[in-house]
Amino acid sequence: MKSKIVLIDGHSILNRAFYGLPDLTNADGLHTNAIYGFLTIMFKLLEEENPDYLTVAFDVHAPTFRHEMYAEYKGTRKPMADELRQQVPVIKEVLKAMGIKIIESAGLEADDLIGTLSKRCENQGMEVSVISGDRDLLQLATEHVKIRIPKTKQGRTEVEDYYASDVKARYQVTPTEFIDLKALMGDTSDNIPGVPSIGEKTATKIITEYHSIEEAYAHADELKPPRAAKALKEHWDMAVMSKVLATINVDADFAYELEDAKLGNIYTEEAYAYFQKLQFKNLLSRFDVTAPSNQIEDSFRIVTDQKEAQRVFEKARISACTGACIFKDTRNVLPLFIDQAGIGGIGICFSEREIYCIRTGNGIEQRWLLDELSDVARKTERFAMFDLKQAMEYVQIHRQDNCFDTAVAAYLLNPLKSNYTYEDVAREQLNLMIDEKLEEEARVCYEAYTIYASVEKLLEKLREFQLESLFTEIEMPLVFTLYDMEQNGILVEAEALKIYGDQLAVKIVELEKDIYEEAGETFNINSPKQLGVVLFEHMKLPGGKKTKTGYSTAADVLDKLAPDYPIVAKILEYRQYTKLKSTYADGLANYIGEDGRIHSKFNQTITATGRISSTEPNLQNIPVRMELGRLIRKVFIPEDGYVFVDADYSQIELRVLAHCSGDSHLIDAYKEKSDIHRITASQVFHVPFEEVTDQQRRNAKAVNFGIVYGISSFGLSQDLSITRKEAARYIDDYFKTYPGIKTFLDDTVKHAKETGYVVTLFGRRRPVPELASSNFMQRSFGERVAMNAPIQGTAADIIKIAMVRVNRRLKEQKMKSRLILQVHDELLIEAYKPELGRVQEILKEEMEHAASLDVPLEIDMHTGDNWYEAK
Repeated sequence: MKSKIVLIDGHSILNRAFYGLPDLTNADGLHTNAIYGFLTIMFKLLEEENPDYLTVAFDVHAPTFRHEMYAEYKGTRKPMADELRQQVPVIKEVLKAMGIKIIESAGLEADDLIGTLSKRCENQGMEVSVISGDRDLLQLATEHVKIRIPKTKQGRTEVEDYYASDVKARYQVTPTEFIDLKALMGDTSDNIPGVPSIGEKTATKIITEYHSIEEAYAHADELKPPRAAKALKEHWDMAVMSKVLATINVDADFAYELEDAKLGNIYTEEAYAYFQKLQFKNLLSRFDVTAPSNQIEDSFRIVTDQKEAQRVFEKARISACTGACIFKDTRNVLPLFIDQAGIGGIGICFSEREIYCIRTGNGIEQRWLLDELSDVARKTERFAMFDLKQAMEYVQIHRQDNCFDTAVAAYLLNPLKSNYTYEDVAREQLNLMIDEKLEEEARVCYEAYTIYASVEKLLEKLREFQLESLFTEIEMPLVFTLYDMEQNGILVEAEALKIYGDQLAVKIVELEKDIYEEAGETFNINSPKQLGVVLFEHMKLPGGKKTKTGYSTAADVLDKLAPDYPIVAKILEYRQYTKLKSTYADGLANYIGEDGRIHSKFNQTITATGRISSTEPNLQNIPVRMELGRLIRKVFIPEDGYVFVDADYSQIELRVLAHCSGDSHLIDAYKEKSDIHRITASQVFHVPFEEVTDQQRRNAKAVNFGIVYGISSFGLSQDLSITRKEAARYIDDYFKTYPGIKTFLDDTVKHAKETGYVVTLFGRRRPVPELASSNFMQRSFGERVAMNAPIQGTAADIIKIAMVRVNRRLKEQKMKSRLILQVHDELLIEAYKPELGRVQEILKEEMEHAASLDVPLEIDMHTGDNWYEAK
C-alpha cells in the first residue's frame, strides 16, 4: 500500500477560516477565529485522509515572488488584516507544539513549496493530498495528486476534490492548461490581471481549442469573437505576465527531509496547554492527556475530620492572606437541581504549601464550617474570594477593609470580558492551566490556591496601571453596597401588576382586531415574514426592502411609514404593548419572592465603561419614554410606614464633559445655572436666547447629548429628521460654540490610537481595540467609544461613589431607611417616614459632593408613595 502525505497551504486555509468564521477572542484579547477554523479543517481532513506524513507550508512574512520582474505588480495585493496577521505566528507555535512539520523559505511562495513537494513525493511513489483554498493549485492535480479545496457553508466545512480528470470535467481543460486559462481570464483574488475583456467563457473556449496562450496568439487572427483576438494582440504582454504569475514552480530548490514530516501523536501535552490558553474548549476532548502536572498538587489536602479542620482554621486566622471558595454538594444531585444543592464544603489556602478542601459530613456540619470561615474572614490580614458578593450569602463579613475580590480586580484589568472564571485568573495571572477533567476536590483546591496566589499579582498590576485607588476606594466598597441592595429588594404590589397585565391584554386584543380589519386578513403579527408580505405585497405599501428571509419590518422601516399609514402605527403600538406584557407584566411576576419583594442582581463586572447592570430581572430597563411604560412603576411601592425618595443627577454626562474638556463657555453656563440646551440652541441656530423655540431647544438637546456619544452627521440627521448636510452644519456650529470640546474629543481619540485605551477621571481604563481594526466600520465605532467611554465611565464612577457613601451613612447612623435601587444616574431610597428629612439631606450632600468638578453637580429629588410618583 502506498504511503500518503498531506500538504496544507497555511496562509490560504488561515485566510479562508478568518473570513468564514465570526470573530473570536480569548481572555488575552487575541483574535482566534482563523486559528480555530484552520484546526477544525485540518482535523476533519486528517481523519478522512489518515496520512503517514503531514506538512504545512507558509509564505514568508516579507513576500518575495517567483519572478522579481513582476514583484511590483503582485505586490499590490491587499495587505493582510491586522486581526489575521496576529494569528499567523500563533498557529505556527500551535503546529510546532503538535509536532507538525512547517516549511517556509525566503524567495519562495507557499504554493511553490507545495508544488515542488507534490512532484517529489509523487515521483517517490506516494499519494499526495494538497489542501488549499487557492484554485491556482489545480494545475498540480494528477492521478496521484489530489487537490482538496475546503468551503465553509452555514458554519460547516465542505470540501471539493480534484484529480486531473476532475479538473478536466469541471473546467474543460487539463491541469496544465488551467494555467493558460488563468492567464487569459485572470484572477483578482491573486492579483493575476489576465487579458482585458476576455472572461471565463471566452477563455475556456480559446484554451480548449488551442491548448495554450502561445498557440492562441499564433492564431490570433482566427480567434472568435473578434474582440478577443483584438484584446490578445493588444495585451499580449499582460497575458505573458499573467501566465508567469499563475505558474507554480515545481522544481524549487530548498531543503526538506521527508522523515521530519512523519505524523505521530499530535495531541501532545504542550498542544493541550495551547488549546486551553486559546479557549478552544470543544477541541480539548480530542486530547487523551491531562494538563501538564503542577507541583502545587503535592500540597493539596482533603480534610474530612473536624479536629483537623479546626487546626486549618486556626492557622488561617493568623495568616497574612487567606484565599477561600465555597462549593456545592453535587455528588447525588441530578443536573437539573444542582442550583438547589447544599454546601459541599470549602476550599481554603494561606500558603503555597497549605491548600485544603474541607468537606461537609463526618461531623463537619455546614453551619459550623461557614461560621469558622466567617471568623477567618474577620481575623486574617487579607481575606480573598472570587465573586465575594455571591459568597456573602453564606459567609458573614464583619469588616470590609481586609477583603479582596479577585473577580473585580481581574475585571478592572480587562473590562472587555463579560464573564470571568477563576480558571481565567489562573491562566492570566499565574500562567496556570487547570485540567477540566480533575476530580472535584482537586478543582476546589486549585480555586482556593488561585485566589490566594493571584492577590499579589493582581495588586501589582493594579498599581502598575494606576488602578489601585479605583479598586480599593470605589469598587471594593461597592461590593458591599450592592449586596445590601440585593438583600433589601423592592416591594411589588402583585395584584396591581396583574391588573396592569390584564389591561395590556385587552388593549392587545383590540389592536389585533383593528390591524386585521385594515389588512383585510388575519396573520401572525409577530412573524416578520408574514407581516412583510401583508404590508408590501398585499397592501402595496412603499419602502419594502427585500432580504434573504423576506421583507424587513424593523422599527426604522416602519417608523417612516407610520405617519401616513394607520395600520403601521398600530403595529408599532401593538409591539410596544406585547413587549410590556411579556417582559414586565408577566416577566416581573416570576421574580416576586416570598417576602413580596423582587431581589434583582446588580453586576459590577459586566460593562466595559464601568456602569452597573441589573439582571434577574433587569430593573434598570423599565420603560421611561412612553407613558404606558412609565405606569408600570406604580406597582413598585414602599413598605408601610415608608416613602420612596428618588434622586437623579441632572445632566451628569454633560457636566463631566464640561469639566474634562475645560471649555470655558460650557463651564460658565453651568456655573450661572443657565438653560444649557437653550444656550446651545441660541449659539448653533444663531438666534437670540429669548427667541429660541421649543423645537430648536429640543434639537439642541439632541446635539448636546449626541456629542457625548460621538454622534455622526448621519446619526443626527436620523434623530432630527433633517438632511445630513444640515446635521453636519449643526455639529460644526456646536464645535465653534464650544471649541474646547472639539479639542478634547480629538485629543482623546488620538491618545486612544497611540495607547490603545482611554481613562476616566478616576483612572478606570477602557481598552479600544477597534481603533486598530482593518475594518472601517469597526474603526469608526472605536472612535465613538473613545469619545464616550471617558465621559460615561466617569459618570458611572461618580454614581458609585455616591451609592457607597449614601449606603454607608444610612448604616452608620443605624437608620431604618435603605438604598434599594440604582438606575444609571438615579438612586431610589425606601425612606422610613420619620427619617425622611435626614435621608434627603444625605442624598443631597453625598451625591452633589461625590466628585469635585469645575461645574457643580446637581440632583433632582422627589418623593412618592410609589416609584412612578417619586420619579
